[in-house]
Amino acid sequence: MSLSDLTSLPGVTATPDIPTRRYVFNHTMIRVRDLTASLDFYTRVLGFTPVYQHIFEEAAFTIVYLVLVGDRSVIPDDDEARKRWVLGQPGVLELTHNHGTETLEKTPYHNGNTEPRGFGHLCVSVPDVGAACARFESLGVTFQKRLSEGCMSHIAFIRDPDDYWIEILQPTPLPAG
Repeated sequence: MSLSDLTSLPGVTATPDIPTRRYVFNHTMIRVRDLTASLDFYTRVLGFTPVYQHIFEEAAFTIVYLVLVGDRSVIPDDDEARKRWVLGQPGVLELTHNHGTETLEKTPYHNGNTEPRGFGHLCVSVPDVGAACARFESLGVTFQKRLSEGCMSHIAFIRDPDDYWIEILQPTPLPAG
């Protein structure tokens, strides 16, 4: 399907308003039960870098913004400058931890993939999906779907500590074989 076909789909605005041209899809927020476990998973397993944290003591929650960035030197060192920087980046992940949930026996949040269904998944593109999956396997990561399972053999799904699904794919076609 061509871009022209996609932009002609019913419901698609023919010409978006000019002010929207500078809008950036900044972040997706997910609630996590245990912030330490989630930070370990997203930084160690997927390579995210935490770039800003705000603790809301009175409301009893903490947020941490994370990014995937190859060169950390582009991230400002000053806390306020870094906050402004991250709020202008595309594809940011916000982890929200409600204080006290880490003491609960199980995750109190709905991952969207059990009934009633809602939120579906996050996605991380990797250079080599096979190598990434082998690494996840060696790290003991929980898989929802391995490359060898199902009819979509070009994608895998792993699960984070709160059972959110993360699709793993590579932007280029997989080698035949």
